[in-house]
Amino acid sequence: MVATPAPLLAPIGLTVAPAAGCAGGVRERCVVAEPTLWIGADWNPEQWPRDVWRTDVELMVRAGVNLATVGVFSWSSLEPRPDEWRIDWLVDVLDLLHEHGVRADLATPTASPPPWLARLWPETSAVTAEGVRLSPFSRNHFCPTSAVYRERCAAVVQALLDRCAGHPAVALWHVGNEFGQTCFCDSCAAAFRVWLRERYGDLDGLNRAWGTAVWSQGVGDWDDVLPPRAAPYLHNPAQLLDFRRFASDAQLELFRAQRDQIRSVDATTPVTTNFMGFFAGVDYRRWARELDLVSDDSYPDPSRADAVVDSAMSSDLMRSLGGDRGWMLMEQAASTVNFRPHNAAKSPARLRREVFQAVARGARGLCWFQWHQAAQGPERFHSALLPAAGTDTRHHRMVAALGTELAGLPDLGEVPRAEVALLFDWPSWWAGTQRDLPSDRLDPLAQLRRWYRVCWQRGVLTDVLGSGDALDGVRLLLAPSAVLLDDATVARLRAWVRDGGHLWFGPFASAVDETTRLRQGPFPSGFADLLGVRGEEWHPLPDDQLDPDADPSRSADPDRSALSLSKRRQSTVALVPTDLGAGLPRGRADIWAEWLEVDSADVWARFQGGPADGGPAVLTSAAGAGRVGLVSTVPDAALLDAVLGRALDLARVAVPPAVPDVERVVRGGLTFLINHGQEVRTVPVPGATTDLLSGTRYRDAVELHADEVRVLTKEEV
Repeated sequence: MVATPAPLLAPIGLTVAPAAGCAGGVRERCVVAEPTLWIGADWNPEQWPRDVWRTDVELMVRAGVNLATVGVFSWSSLEPRPDEWRIDWLVDVLDLLHEHGVRADLATPTASPPPWLARLWPETSAVTAEGVRLSPFSRNHFCPTSAVYRERCAAVVQALLDRCAGHPAVALWHVGNEFGQTCFCDSCAAAFRVWLRERYGDLDGLNRAWGTAVWSQGVGDWDDVLPPRAAPYLHNPAQLLDFRRFASDAQLELFRAQRDQIRSVDATTPVTTNFMGFFAGVDYRRWARELDLVSDDSYPDPSRADAVVDSAMSSDLMRSLGGDRGWMLMEQAASTVNFRPHNAAKSPARLRREVFQAVARGARGLCWFQWHQAAQGPERFHSALLPAAGTDTRHHRMVAALGTELAGLPDLGEVPRAEVALLFDWPSWWAGTQRDLPSDRLDPLAQLRRWYRVCWQRGVLTDVLGSGDALDGVRLLLAPSAVLLDDATVARLRAWVRDGGHLWFGPFASAVDETTRLRQGPFPSGFADLLGVRGEEWHPLPDDQLDPDADPSRSADPDRSALSLSKRRQSTVALVPTDLGAGLPRGRADIWAEWLEVDSADVWARFQGGPADGGPAVLTSAAGAGRVGLVSTVPDAALLDAVLGRALDLARVAVPPAVPDVERVVRGGLTFLINHGQEVRTVPVPGATTDLLSGTRYRDAVELHADEVRVLTKEEV
């Protein structure tokens, strides 16, 4: 039975249940207590004459928009000169939104300081590793540790609070925008030293952690410690990793300061900031616990057919970070963007598919950048829900139709739960991309994508968890790029395996600890005994092993060009299944091999050719009530699919019937089906179901045409 559609513009219905400490004054966290679907966009009314504002908001209502993000880049409009405040226009904007039943995601405008700040206080602008101080007339050019910058941030936030806190339009506070700035100035150097003192206690602790006996780097005075600025050769790897941790924490401190300032006045409205998927600039896992609602900006490249897999993985990361709080898609493109060298347009059908993909994977809100296409500035060629061509355009018509569809969805229920998880930590990512490694071709994120793609193609929902996250309900944990594991994580994962968990590693696993110190003994360190194997040498495949018939530009594996040098033919060796691996296909491997001595492991495939000729490439072993496996190379897509498929079976993970190009996700009592391909597909769905979008009824199977989306609910018997 099709649910009765909600009104085109229903109120957001945001309910806040204060956690302990929320009552009055500063609270610990505001929790969004029930699922809600926000539909909205960034709106920049300060870029338009006042007579445009009302038309903009009326069109929002017609398009089903119920949330507008305002004020993100408005600092110079709010404070054109120091302490000269012009807030009335923003209050008028909030009044206008409230009049039309549209809520506001009100941003602090601190991501883009006005030019006068850099002129009067040059130290507020960031400095590059090469010593160049950044200029204004762009954005995100601030130094996160500058005392003056922080003072001016506090002033503008307070001005907003004085006028806008408690306004009935405000449903959400939005701190800054896309944090990720790294600065190497003297202020950051001083703050880095403080951070290191807190981490290591004294210079002896620092020297031990950094291994400063190497290359005569011993530190005898805290003032000797500097950020990893431009240098003639390789940096100290521990210094690099700690500076990345520090840079993330410095920006997090900036976020916390503004969040706490907001909470001191408005103790109930949730506070967020926008993440950017798999972004290396800050550690989102440390950040996520500080947000009331995780939000994300996602801009998959429509010119890449497999970008739908990347956007699904990003959604799964955000769902995992958000937990029970959920997550929100804060920014996406309606069509083209402006920041790639060649910006392909997104079709209306693809736009719709991406929207329902996010909803299926737990999103509680869907917003775009931006509402009204800018007429001036660097983002004037970035698409918008209201394009420069006006309302009588295919994209705006799609937006209005999409708003109606989304408004008609019933309560979406809890976020989906997964039995499979990928292990992913930012420090391990950072450590796995340093310059002093055996190879720069073994990209951790590309490895993660390849393993995730197998699960996506098989219709297996996958969480993206960190080493400190609970593994309750997880049957299979995949660690394709776990270069760095600390001792506590090693101990916890060993215990989890012995209690019944299944854990599979990719190459170069558990190579270093949290200080980047090379782990001693056979690898994978901490797990070699459970695997029944002794790893002795890592072997990046030499260039003289080039396969003259292999050309990465023609490979069917989308990540091959990312995993290999773009103008180099792939370095490959054969992978041959053993008797224990019967049923696996023969395959090829590139980039990497490992010399392993087997004690008791079950070997599924061996290398044929190359530096590890005859040695094990894929192996596994039962350990306690669980299992550990190792894929010690980068196999081709077909072999990786077969290996991970067997791992799913051994872990007793429920796998639905695979249908090419069709994404299937269950959220609450709804089954989402999305055909990302160009062929008609038949999807088995047991029992009687009804599509909430079209009202069509099905029994046992659903026919999906190209680009079609179905949201199925089971019929009551």
